[in-house]
Amino acid sequence: MIRVLLVDDQALIRGGFRALLEAEDDIEVVAEAVNGEQAVALALEHLPDVALVDVQMPVMDGIEATRRIAADERLSGVHVVILTNYGLDEYVYNALRAGAGGFLVKDTEPADLLQGVRVAARGDALLSPAITRRLIGEYVARRPEPRPDGMDVLTNREREVTALVARGLSNDEIAAHMVISPTTAKTHVSRAMTKLRARDRAQLVVFAYESGLVTPRARH
Repeated sequence: MIRVLLVDDQALIRGGFRALLEAEDDIEVVAEAVNGEQAVALALEHLPDVALVDVQMPVMDGIEATRRIAADERLSGVHVVILTNYGLDEYVYNALRAGAGGFLVKDTEPADLLQGVRVAARGDALLSPAITRRLIGEYVARRPEPRPDGMDVLTNREREVTALVARGLSNDEIAAHMVISPTTAKTHVSRAMTKLRARDRAQLVVFAYESGLVTPRARH
């Protein structure tokens, strides 16, 4: 059973999401929060698998809530998915940098929302390669702050794997590209995430672009 925490200050939106999610046999809504502060507290109380978090809320916004959830070791199993009205914007990018595993637009199709929750619960990045390139191209390339250090902790294989993750390849596709087994590919990805302290594949993608390992114009 996938346990979900709903975080949105609009009761109508929470109610709609709850009705949709709880109609599924494998999904359960364990709690609802109206702001980021409540979200962090309820995440600690219920330890959900997925937190669907609105960006703009009173008291504490979704980005700060995401940052606090990602920083708390007790919540390492909570996968944050950002909910937004606006699609690709700087809020989404900042949320990914804060530790979100992906994002969904609020007017997405019901089937896509359900699939997104299941993808997030597995710990996979909820980002397509095209969306990643556009998002990074718009925001990373023009950020004035220094690129993060850390590439020196990765082996050549781990750097190669990280670049392939950033370009949207699955573990099976990475394995085929590098002519290694899927299990070995998964091991390289896991080691890279551990060394870079990446919470999930989405953070690994952000790191790859911000470090310059992959550029916004890169293609397969």
